[in-house]
Amino acid sequence: MQLIERLFNKKDHGVAGFLAHPQRTEPGPALLLIHPKGGLTDYIKIEARKFAALGYSTFAPNVFEQLGYPEPTHIVSGAEIQARTSDDQFDQALTESWRFLLSQPHVDNKRVAVSGYCMGGRIAINFVAATPEVRAFVGYYPTVRDEPPTEMRPIPPWEKARLIRCPSINLYGADDVVTNIAVQDKMMYAFRENGQPLEWHFFPFGGHGFVDPGAVGYHAHAAELAWPMVVDFMERELQWAPEP
Repeated sequence: MQLIERLFNKKDHGVAGFLAHPQRTEPGPALLLIHPKGGLTDYIKIEARKFAALGYSTFAPNVFEQLGYPEPTHIVSGAEIQARTSDDQFDQALTESWRFLLSQPHVDNKRVAVSGYCMGGRIAINFVAATPEVRAFVGYYPTVRDEPPTEMRPIPPWEKARLIRCPSINLYGADDVVTNIAVQDKMMYAFRENGQPLEWHFFPFGGHGFVDPGAVGYHAHAAELAWPMVVDFMERELQWAPEP
């Protein structure tokens, strides 16, 4: 399968990010892949290529560039940008990215999933809750803390999770010190309350970022176990059988 890759920037294209998709003549399934606070790193581009190789037109937006921070990556500045960006601003950036992905001729608009890592998982929960067209949600350890609402974060993620109207899969590790086990438990019950199919995978090892080799919480075995679970989930929920 031949893959086509292209980088987009806000100035020239109106949207920023990395698009990878298989060359094909008919529209197929797609994925909006949302990066963690480190930004659109090489690791996220590798993940996008992996999904594209399975047959998904995958767009990984550079959320921070769309918000006005045009650095190629945001490994140093991402945490600060995240702290001063409201959920409404994140929603706007993701909506722009979603519309861009759906505008691609190789995308079947009725078979599009959303996935997010860390910060990307948290802001994805808000977006998916407000976007009923999303067919499936994949949450890699969404960053959630047990904090009271603020003006910038007026609705907690567990309340948003109750509004999601598509199947979800979430993956967390026991050594996650960012979203601890008590909060993971709270989130699991919130997802169960939305009445949609849910897979909740709790690994007895692995920290925050356990699938990312560059993260402090990386755990190779947990990452190896997680990948086929996500692949199987997406194939089932998007009714998709990739080519051998």
